[in-house]
Amino acid sequence: MKRIAQTIRLRSERRREYLELHSAVWPGVEAALRRAHIRNYSIFLHGDVLFAYFEYHGDDFEADMAELEADPETQEWWKRTDPCQEPWPDRGDSRQWTELPEVWHLSPEEGRR
Repeated sequence: MKRIAQTIRLRSERRREYLELHSAVWPGVEAALRRAHIRNYSIFLHGDVLFAYFEYHGDDFEADMAELEADPETQEWWKRTDPCQEPWPDRGDSRQWTELPEVWHLSPEEGRR
């Protein structure tokens, strides 16, 4: 399993729209994420900063992400959500969100009873 954390800014003037969209994420978008082997996906908000975390449970991350990006319903979803977001200038090669390097992780206790 691969853990991924990302961040992006939320345009304050589009905050309400973004939150409304995410109050009822389209079932087709959720299905596409599941087909891409994404689990435990959460988006958090602090001020105008969004933080996302998800777990990838597949074997070919690049292929699964390419399939997700090619999904027509996901593309339509992004046409609505992307204008609400303001990417960080240092996002590198990422499409929209900036990936964050993992600094530390507390693993589950082994042999816990």
